[in-house]
Amino acid sequence: MTALAENTRPWSRRAARLAGTVRRPVVLLAAGTLLVLLVLVAAPLSGLVATTLAEGERTAWGDVFASRMSENLLWRPLRNSLLMGAATAVLSTLLGGFLAWVVVMTRIPGRGAIAVLATIPFALPSFALALTWDTVFRNDLLGGTTGILAGLGIPVPDWIAWGPVPVALTLTAHYFSLSFMLIAAALAAVGGDLTEAAEMTGASRFAVARDIALPVVAPAVLSGALLAFAEGVSNFVSPALLGLPVRFHTLSTRLYGAISTGDVSRGYVLAIVLIVVSAMIMLVASRATGGRRRFETITGKGGRRRTVRLGAWALPVATLAWGLVLLTTIIPGLVLLASSLTRRTNDFSSGFTLHFWIGGSDPSLAQGQRGILSNPQILQATWNTVALGVCVALGAGLLGLLISYVITRSGGPRPVLGAMALLSYLPFLIPGIALGAAFIAQFGAPIGPLPSLYGTFALLVIAGIAATLPFAVRSSTAALSQVSRDVEESARMAGAGLGLRLRAIIAPLTARGLLTGGVLVFVQMVRDLSLVVLLATPAMQVLAVLTYQYSSENFTQLANAVTVVIAVISVGATLLARRAEGAARPWNESA
Repeated sequence: MTALAENTRPWSRRAARLAGTVRRPVVLLAAGTLLVLLVLVAAPLSGLVATTLAEGERTAWGDVFASRMSENLLWRPLRNSLLMGAATAVLSTLLGGFLAWVVVMTRIPGRGAIAVLATIPFALPSFALALTWDTVFRNDLLGGTTGILAGLGIPVPDWIAWGPVPVALTLTAHYFSLSFMLIAAALAAVGGDLTEAAEMTGASRFAVARDIALPVVAPAVLSGALLAFAEGVSNFVSPALLGLPVRFHTLSTRLYGAISTGDVSRGYVLAIVLIVVSAMIMLVASRATGGRRRFETITGKGGRRRTVRLGAWALPVATLAWGLVLLTTIIPGLVLLASSLTRRTNDFSSGFTLHFWIGGSDPSLAQGQRGILSNPQILQATWNTVALGVCVALGAGLLGLLISYVITRSGGPRPVLGAMALLSYLPFLIPGIALGAAFIAQFGAPIGPLPSLYGTFALLVIAGIAATLPFAVRSSTAALSQVSRDVEESARMAGAGLGLRLRAIIAPLTARGLLTGGVLVFVQMVRDLSLVVLLATPAMQVLAVLTYQYSSENFTQLANAVTVVIAVISVGATLLARRAEGAARPWNESA
C-alpha cells in the first residue's frame, strides 16, 4: 500500500499542477477567446464546406466545375474577376505611386491637401464612385433615363458606359488610396543622407532612383498592388452596377445571383472558389513582401529628406496631381449631391428640388417615394447602420484587445497562440460576400435549441465582428506594443488580478490606439455592401443595401442621396480617427 501511494503521488502532483494551471485567469481567457474565434471564423467556414458536401448537394461541385454551365457559371466570371484584379492593381499602383512621389518628394503647392484628399476615396463607399460613373456616363443602351453627358447630346460609347472599362476605373479610383498610403510611408523613410552619399560617389540621379529609392519602396509597391488585386477580384458592387446590365459577370456577382435566386449549393461552391482565389493572392503578397531583403532606412541619426526640383515641370505635375484627387474625391461628391436635387433624373435643366431629401409622398416623383429624411424606412436603416457600426466597433475592439493580450502577453503554448493568430487573420483573406454566404450556411437554420439568426440584427453584428477582427487585432497589438510590460508586472506584484490589470492599466493606456481602430471598424461597417448584401432583409435594412436596391430600381436621386449620407458619416469618422491618432505625416514635415 505504501509503494502504491508513493507511485500515485507524482501523478497527483501533476494533476494538481494541471488543475492549478487550468484555473489561471489567463488560461481561462485564452480558452474563452479561442472558443469565440472557433464560433466566429472556423464554424461558418466549415459549415459552408459541409453544406456543399451534404447528401444531395454534392452535384453542385460538378455543375460548377465540369458541366455545360461551367463556362458561364465559373470560368468566364473567374477570368473577368482576375482581369479586374489585374487592372485595378496596375492602375492603382501607377496612380497611388505618382501621388505619393508628388506629396513626399516634391514641393508643389498644397501637397498636404493633396495627401488628405488622396486618402479619402478608400473611406468612401465603393458604390459612390460607381453611381457617379453611372450618373455621368450612362447611355441609352438599356433604355430608360440616360446620364448627364448623353442628356447634353454628347454620345457615350457602350464600352465607356458599361462593362470592364468602367468597372476597372471605378475600382481603381476607390483602391488607389491603399497604394498611396503604403508608398508614401516608404518614400518618407528614404533619408537624404542615403541619396547624397550615392551622388557623392558619382552616381547619376537615375542610378540613385534605380539602386536606392526603388529597392526601398519595392515592398510597399508590391504590397499595395497585391492588396488592390485582391480587392478588385472580390469587389461586388462596381461589377453589379456597371457590369451586370450588360452581362459582365464576376465571381462575386455570380455568387450573389446564385444565392439570391435560391441556387444555394452552387452559390456556396462559388464562395469557396472566391475564398481560395483571394487567399492565394494574399499569401503570395505575404511571401513576396516577407521574403525580400531588408533595407534599413531608420537609424539612430536623423536624416533630412531631399526633394526633387521640378523646374518647368512643376505646373504640369501639380495640375495633374490636383486633377486626379479632384476627379476621385471632390467631383464624385458634388455630382452625387447635385444629381440628388434634380427634378428629373440626371437632367439639370429640369430644375432642382429638395423633394428627394425632405419631400412627402408625391405620385409624380419616384413613384410616390418620400424623401430620405422623411422616409421612416430610410431613418430606420440609418439607425440600424449606425448602431451596427457602433456595436461591431465595440465588440471587435474588445475581442481584438483580449486576443492581442493573450497572443503577446500570456506566454501560453505556441500551438494555441499560433491557432489564435491564424484564426484572427483568416477573415482578411475572405471576401465580404463569401463571408456573408458562410454565415448564412452556418446560422441560417436553427442549431439545436438556438433559432435561425437570418434576418436579425444579431447576425449582422456577429458577421461584422468576424469580418473586421483582423483590423481590430492588429490595432490592439500595435497599441499594446507601446505599453511596457514592467507597468503591468508592477501591478501584478502588488496583487492586482488579471481583470483589474486589463481594466485599470491596459485599457486606459491603449485607449487612443483602440479608438483609432474602433473608428476604422465603424467606417468599414457603415460603407461596406459586400458583407451585408446577403445578410440584410427587408425587415432589417441598412443604408448600403438600400442604396443598391434604389439604384437597381432606377431611383437614381434617392440612391445618390443615401450615398451622400453614407459618405458624410464615413469621411467624418475617418477624419475623427486621423485627429485621434495625431500621428505626424511625412508630407507635413519640413524638408
